[in-house]
Amino acid sequence: MPAKAAAKKAAVGKKAAAAKKKTAVAKKAGVVPPKKKSLKKEQHVVPKVKRPPADANVVRTRLKKAYPGAHCALEFHDAFSLLVMTILAAQNTDVNVNKVAPSLWERWPDARAMAEAEIPELEIAVHSCGFFRQKAKSLSEMSKDLVAKFGGVPPRTLEELVTLRGVGRKTANVVLGNAYGVQVGVVVDTHVTRLSFRLGLTKQTDPVKIEQDLMKKVPQEEWTLFSHLLIDHGRTICDAKKPRCSQCVLLDVCPRNGVKVSA
Repeated sequence: MPAKAAAKKAAVGKKAAAAKKKTAVAKKAGVVPPKKKSLKKEQHVVPKVKRPPADANVVRTRLKKAYPGAHCALEFHDAFSLLVMTILAAQNTDVNVNKVAPSLWERWPDARAMAEAEIPELEIAVHSCGFFRQKAKSLSEMSKDLVAKFGGVPPRTLEELVTLRGVGRKTANVVLGNAYGVQVGVVVDTHVTRLSFRLGLTKQTDPVKIEQDLMKKVPQEEWTLFSHLLIDHGRTICDAKKPRCSQCVLLDVCPRNGVKVSA
């Protein structure tokens, strides 16, 4: 072993021995060495106390006060642009979709233009949105269907929208509620699913069944708004891993179903 390395090893050994001796002396004298402060954020274990489900009217009223500007986070300009952006938002963030979208409109401003786009070109354009091959295919097929069936303009009914390839009930609800102001259902995404269960508004896990439960509890004229309120609250306070219950405006009415630890 080189002399320099040996000296270093000896120094480390002396330091460890000194620390051990210091601890032994402290214990003998009845003095407990101070513990180092933990850098972990304060967290609270949620007690297992059964509470009744939250009142949907109370939830709506308080969240409307907390998020007076609740709206669709996707920066769309017409029904077609919202349809495209909603497809891209699957397993992705609205922020990222908003960054990608402007370059799409420059090349393919409407359904007819996008229907003629080559799929490899679409794949490159939407690559950062994740699952880019499937999404590029969905955009191509949806645009071709839109041109062939509806002249390139998204229809105003759920039944017609879901006939487009790549368009399901959730996407159709987003377009109808936000682009056309037609209230036909409640958009159920991951935030709405999580908060609806925690609040006791549903016991279901299937999005369609969750939607049906919420439609019974919320006035039809607020179906679209209610989704935005839950989404905003989910992003701001009711986090998936560690909700900030101490800061929540619904703390006194929420049964906190499934919540084990809160901040």
